[in-house]
Amino acid sequence: MTPAADGNAIVYCEGHYGTPNGKTAHALVWRTTRYKVLSVVDSLLAGRDAGQALDGRPRGIPLCADLSQAIAVAERAGTPATHLVIGLAPDGVRLSTALRRDVVKALQSGLHVDSGLHDFLSEDAQISALAKRRGVRIRDVRKPPLRNRLHFFSGKIEQVQSLKVALLGTDSAIGKRTTAWFLVDGLVQAGFGAELIGTGQTAWMQGARYSLVLDSLVNDFVTGEIEHEVWSAWNDLNPEVIVIEGQGSLMNPAFAGGFEILAAGRPDIVILQHAPARKEYDGFPGYPLHPLATQIQAVELISGKPVAAVAINHEGLGKQETAETCRQVSQETGLPAFDVLEDGADGLVELVSDWVTRKHGAVVV
Repeated sequence: MTPAADGNAIVYCEGHYGTPNGKTAHALVWRTTRYKVLSVVDSLLAGRDAGQALDGRPRGIPLCADLSQAIAVAERAGTPATHLVIGLAPDGVRLSTALRRDVVKALQSGLHVDSGLHDFLSEDAQISALAKRRGVRIRDVRKPPLRNRLHFFSGKIEQVQSLKVALLGTDSAIGKRTTAWFLVDGLVQAGFGAELIGTGQTAWMQGARYSLVLDSLVNDFVTGEIEHEVWSAWNDLNPEVIVIEGQGSLMNPAFAGGFEILAAGRPDIVILQHAPARKEYDGFPGYPLHPLATQIQAVELISGKPVAAVAINHEGLGKQETAETCRQVSQETGLPAFDVLEDGADGLVELVSDWVTRKHGAVVV
């Protein structure tokens, strides 16, 4: 069942749409059930369609020069904005002076504000007081949950009968979440019960029913929260497949996510997202990306489970290069390689359905 949208959203991505720092905005333009996305704010690309600018597929979501224009465009279209969603995800994710001004303007205009920043807007005295006066809500998505609501690892993950698939990556900002959604959607279309476990603020903003914001948690509770969300999805819905969104990568020097997902999520298989044209870790010149074979070896050594496929991110590659790269990666690793953005998820769905058959001994028809 698709959850009801929270409201009509303007997504703020000033100066960064079409760059790695705009990945939250990209995700919301591509898909979300939490909001109806009305527009994206980025003066550098104003006048274009946000979908067209993202992947060449128009979505009727205009790029606006500023917040005032975005509010006016929504009014003229008869769908007044209710939310400003911060779609920026730069390194460190802090509140800039310019962004602070626009947050104040949004609150003055009567908009709720949802933020994935590490600077919590609700703890800013001026911003918080303004929101209260205007009767609007601030949601700091990265704000840690109250300690009495957190879970410690208990071992209940062993009860989960679903096939657990971890969608990890060889780097951060490499497309793990997008591939995970493609896989979940494809499995559902093929007749399987499938759920995504979101592990970051963007998946929550996209409407993932079971999610946590991994980098907002106190370390002692990270594994327990991963376990609890996976267990809850299984306990509530009993899907054949649970796909766990990866974070960072095992070897990225700043975003070494993945260890807890392997330890606590205890996946049956891993799909590894990789960008063959990427030579250095995202945002860290001088830190060469570890070879794909080394990263596969590390995942399998830590988890004791197989990497079942490689998902290709075709950044920096032409269409013909991508097909050839998939063949090369498959030949070098002995694993199937798929580019779901270019070719769709059918091949990946078929592979995962074979693993479901192995685990459950039945085929969904």
